[in-house]
Amino acid sequence: MIDLKLLQKDFDTISKKLTRKGVDATLLAQLKEKFEELKVAKTAFETLQAAQNAMSKEFGVYKREGKDISELKARVDANKVKIAQALEIQRHKQEELEKLAMAIPNIPDDDVPDGEDEEDNVEIKKVLTPPTFDFTPKEHWELAEQNGWIDFERGVKLATSRFSVGFGMGAKLERALINFMLDFNAKRGFEEVSVPEIVNRRALEGTGQLPKFEDDLYKMEGQELYLIPTAEVPLTNLYQDEILKADELPKKMTAHTSCFREEAGAAGRDTRGMIRQHQFHKVELVTIAKPDESDAIFDEMVACASDLLTALELPHRLVTLCTGDLGFSAAKTVDLEVWLPGQNTYREISSVSNTRDFQARRAKIRFKDGKKNTLVHTLNGSSLAVGRTMVAIMENFQKEDGSIDIPKVLHPYLGI
Repeated sequence: MIDLKLLQKDFDTISKKLTRKGVDATLLAQLKEKFEELKVAKTAFETLQAAQNAMSKEFGVYKREGKDISELKARVDANKVKIAQALEIQRHKQEELEKLAMAIPNIPDDDVPDGEDEEDNVEIKKVLTPPTFDFTPKEHWELAEQNGWIDFERGVKLATSRFSVGFGMGAKLERALINFMLDFNAKRGFEEVSVPEIVNRRALEGTGQLPKFEDDLYKMEGQELYLIPTAEVPLTNLYQDEILKADELPKKMTAHTSCFREEAGAAGRDTRGMIRQHQFHKVELVTIAKPDESDAIFDEMVACASDLLTALELPHRLVTLCTGDLGFSAAKTVDLEVWLPGQNTYREISSVSNTRDFQARRAKIRFKDGKKNTLVHTLNGSSLAVGRTMVAIMENFQKEDGSIDIPKVLHPYLGI
């Protein structure tokens, strides 16, 4: 959640920054109105409280002067009722403000480029040169079916569209990639963690998926439990409502999980193949850090994901997301896009984001900074989306006859 005190202190400046991210002016106007209503409610409560304190002092005067206190007591009792009512109004106005604020995205960093969508993202650099072929490269779904690696029709039979089944080398390659990614991240100092793939509503509110993106989540019927859309949710919320010691930070974690997404906002996009599935494997990086460390750790996480792709010999590029393409919780994001010869384009395979203290404020994650408790910064990134990495391997390592080579770093994991 954005810093409401900062917003109230300098509403116009923060509003301009939020407008860069596409926040509707009407929503900001409603937010300002809620601030004013809360201010009026607080003033009314404080006025009644001050009157109560003044009347309480009168009791001593009345007793010293031997006056009858019955009339004063009646006024005090009546005022107590008004104070209780005013306190309830104040609490209600505070709840209304916070509920509205939960729908407000994070403030973008000043150096995030302005733009409307992915067309306005800014390329940082390219890594490795895309392969050239003396034949027309096939797309991954053709290669997967030809080699018997992935069966899309049986995935539909077992569930519905956007599900698939891995067979033989397809299933083994998936497992090999997961193990390779976890080992690679561990060597970079990220501790492996095994987390639940079902979380409660509070966890999803903490990282910003709820309330805004409820339509993209799979919910357990009759319970406030959800299948995770990413391991970012359980990893970050491990420290929900905790005050960490300064010397515990940074906490660098990596985890493999299945991820589940309704893809409600992606109707009609990438309907073939494995680019956009309802269930997929992903290895995630999450760091909980001190504010003065988060920029350096952000660069470190981007480098980790890029070096992983380089180790797999996969050409890719790094792009800074513009304000219009920036995620709800992110203050800054760098996407890594892998080259897909079959599509003749770069496609996202990882997003690394610094959310600053946005998630920490929602999840109440702090650390002891001297004598005071300070909100941490949280960072997350894919390292990598396993299915999309398989897609990239199939398309970049294909041969004219449709067979597929395997990157050398995976050979030990496959017994090659």
